[in-house]
Amino acid sequence: MSPTKKILIGLGVAVVLLVVVAALLGGGDEGLAVETSEARVRSITETVTAAGTVASEVEVVVSSDVSGEIVLLAVQEGDRVEAGQLLLRIRPDIYASQVEQAQTQVTAAQSGVGEARGSVAEAEQAVTQARADVAQATADRERAERAYKRQQDLFERDVVSAADLEAARGTFEVAQAAERSARERVGGAEARVATSRGRVRSAQAQAQGAQAQAREAGQQLAKTAIYAPITGTVTQLNVELGERIVGTAQMTGTELMRIARLDAMTMEIDVNENDVVRVATGDSARVEVDAYPDDPLGGSVVEIANSARIENVGTTQATTNFPVVVRLAAVGADAGGAGINERPRAPGPALRPGMSGTVDIYTRTVPNAVVVPIQAVTVRDFNEVERERRRQAEAAGEAIPDAPVPDGEDLRRVVFVVEDGTAVLREVETGISDDTHIEVRSGLTGGETVISGPFRLLRTEISDADAVRESDGAVVEEDE
Repeated sequence: MSPTKKILIGLGVAVVLLVVVAALLGGGDEGLAVETSEARVRSITETVTAAGTVASEVEVVVSSDVSGEIVLLAVQEGDRVEAGQLLLRIRPDIYASQVEQAQTQVTAAQSGVGEARGSVAEAEQAVTQARADVAQATADRERAERAYKRQQDLFERDVVSAADLEAARGTFEVAQAAERSARERVGGAEARVATSRGRVRSAQAQAQGAQAQAREAGQQLAKTAIYAPITGTVTQLNVELGERIVGTAQMTGTELMRIARLDAMTMEIDVNENDVVRVATGDSARVEVDAYPDDPLGGSVVEIANSARIENVGTTQATTNFPVVVRLAAVGADAGGAGINERPRAPGPALRPGMSGTVDIYTRTVPNAVVVPIQAVTVRDFNEVERERRRQAEAAGEAIPDAPVPDGEDLRRVVFVVEDGTAVLREVETGISDDTHIEVRSGLTGGETVISGPFRLLRTEISDADAVRESDGAVVEEDE
């Protein structure tokens, strides 16, 4: 045999030996490489997370009821002001002139009232005089009537002549006419009294109108000076000295500035419709403002809107959110320390309205719960599992049940527990979850080793009774 053949034979034997050794050494790596975690018993808290913006709990928009030029601007943006402090003044000239005109009208109207009352007094005196004249005319008529009757009686007894009787009758008729005239003068005087009183009422109404105009003019003049409605900080200043503004009492005029209380801040967040049903007023929260990631704040839910905000209406991307207001507490304060009826201390960081952040609302807590990583829980079709089990039994020559497996799906939540290097399927009932773990209400008791990855393997590939082994990158949970 040639040396070359000997070398080739030796190399072939060596290769065979290497293959055999590799096969023997590789026998311990049989099975699917999986990541595992331990099912633990601990407290778990369900959270609802949403983003939003910081806002002042009390913010007042300052606008003007009158129009004009700003002649004094006493504050700047960022200034702290006290309630009642002068903020700015609008040129008062026009409104001062209106006040003077209104006061002049009041004086004239009051003078008219005095004149009308004088007319009433004169008319009442005329009524009195007319009534006195009536009384005198009545007395004269009665005397003339008695004289006429007496002359008539004497004429019937032929004591006086017909001329005397006619004279007495004429005197009586004159007295009657005088009485009628006096009574007519009383009616005329009383009518003048009523007319004069009407003029008094009209003059009084004019005077009241003039006084109302004067008051309104005075109020308009007073509104040229604008004062702070609350104690707070000027967070937004929209005008400059010398600028002309539009003011109206019936609708919003020029927005001059905004004053907010920066010692009472809130975070308004948009919570999805699927999560808002789990949120309740008074729930505690943890707030992380983007500008201060190292200074988390406590808080509590104080308001949940009943009306939704719907974006992209009528499209497949439509989303329905509900505004939720969270009151902020001070830095380091307990999340549950800012009750809905409490007024929290000012947060430590210099928060400004409009800052963005994230809120974790703690909705429910379950103590002593069995928890596993969220990714460890998957879904299986139990009808398909039963079909696969029957196929394997039939291939192994084992008997299978006669009852058919339903055609539909029977989806259930499961975990895979590692027992002696084998994946064992366990049906579970789940409860609440936090960011990383989920509560298992039934199916596990705690202490089991569950398969938590890889995701693709858990999702579709792994089955009951598959051989498994821990991969080099298996996840090992640390004590919490």
